Amino acid sequence: MPLSMLLMGAIAGDVIGSRFEFHPHRSTDFELFTSQCRFTDDTLLTIAVADTLLHNRSYVETIQQYGRRFPNAGFGGFFRRWLHSENPQPYSSYGNGSAMRVSPVGWVFNSVEDVLKEAERSAAITHNHPLGIQGAQAVALAIFLARTGSSKQHLKKEISQRFDYNLDQTLEEIRPHYAFDETCQGSVPQSIIAFLESNNLEDAIRKAVSLGGDADTQACIAGSIAEAFYGAVPETIQEETLHRLPPDFVAILEEFTARFGNT
Repeated sequence: MPLSMLLMGAIAGDVIGSRFEFHPHRSTDFELFTSQCRFTDDTLLTIAVADTLLHNRSYVETIQQYGRRFPNAGFGGFFRRWLHSENPQPYSSYGNGSAMRVSPVGWVFNSVEDVLKEAERSAAITHNHPLGIQGAQAVALAIFLARTGSSKQHLKKEISQRFDYNLDQTLEEIRPHYAFDETCQGSVPQSIIAFLESNNLEDAIRKAVSLGGDADTQACIAGSIAEAFYGAVPETIQEETLHRLPPDFVAILEEFTARFGNT
């Protein structure tokens, strides 16, 4: 097993944030892992996207396969119907499901143009609303910029200008009035701000949870960017996370890291 596996920032964020999704916690002070922590649809769909890219599979077929295997992972109603459809069609969603699953794209592709194009492809099978596509592109591009050496200042400027996201707010300004929001436009910018204000990966995840919103997804997004920026996920966080994953998920992570870990 590699010492540090790619995509662990996203998955650790999901697992850590899972117990707060419907129990808002507006502080960075909490135990990282408890018996209530589990992987949710964020992890499941991230693995499905990684599998798709590794093996040149169909996004639709792969995501349906994974989703049908774990029907209680926490899917929304529209996505659940798509998952079980014999003729699945996009449903103009701008929910943050497109953004939570996109992190593998930011590691696989090596130009801004290719990252944006593939992020759109990964999103458009379900989230073909412009805001849904935008959310996926913003997260994938942030990961790409972070892993290729961009400063936080440059990343912030690129994302805010390209996607018209307000990244000038602080978490202290956002937190008092923030509520659970599953839309891309209402959760992705805040997740990026949690990363921008962080000092390390764990801090990014804690700050995302502290917003008191869609905690698992926002911690997944913040964690995915933080991993690309700060480097290897701390071993203790990786170990606690891996213990909560099925063996075949771990196998996909190992294969993904072996293929793309040096890009």
